[in-house]
Amino acid sequence: MSSSWNASDVTPHGAAWLASAGTYPRSTLALWEERPDAPVVLPCGAVFDVVSAPAMFGRRMLDRLWDDGPGSGPVAEFRGRILLFAAPGTAQRLPALLEWEEWGARDRRETTRTDAVPLLLCHGTGDAVTVPAPSGSVSPVRRSASRWLVAPDTRQPWLPGPEVLLWAAVRAARSAVRISIFPPADQDAKVYDVSRRR
Repeated sequence: MSSSWNASDVTPHGAAWLASAGTYPRSTLALWEERPDAPVVLPCGAVFDVVSAPAMFGRRMLDRLWDDGPGSGPVAEFRGRILLFAAPGTAQRLPALLEWEEWGARDRRETTRTDAVPLLLCHGTGDAVTVPAPSGSVSPVRRSASRWLVAPDTRQPWLPGPEVLLWAAVRAARSAVRISIFPPADQDAKVYDVSRRR
């Protein structure tokens, strides 16, 4: 697991940014002042989109973003899924990019690749997501179900677009399985893996 990103509390500026996605931002902020441990449902599409991935794959994507890429925007964990906050419009564009990369292809000769690729859920205009409470100081039981991995800390956080998230997803999938460009080997032939040779 990467040490480049750490769980933290949402700053007041980050809370204001999150609340700005809702219809009544001041009401959301007032709720959080009274109950900083309260998760809230916020609409996607105007301020941010969200790409949701299963926990293990989402963490691999997050590691790729921080270790090999530009970093990430805010990231939360909610009920076994990683929520990657993305630029508005990402939810509309990313599925087409994934399809272009043959993400969902079910070729019998390529089962190792497709079996390791989970379903990424893209939430955009017309969708809403539950965001964790701004405070990280909640009970351990609650923390495991909902928490910030990369908390918003500014009124205008950088948000990755669809191309950046596609790049992270492809690299996360490649780190999970070895993808070969060659046809399956003859069952009786001896096969030697020289892919790591320098």
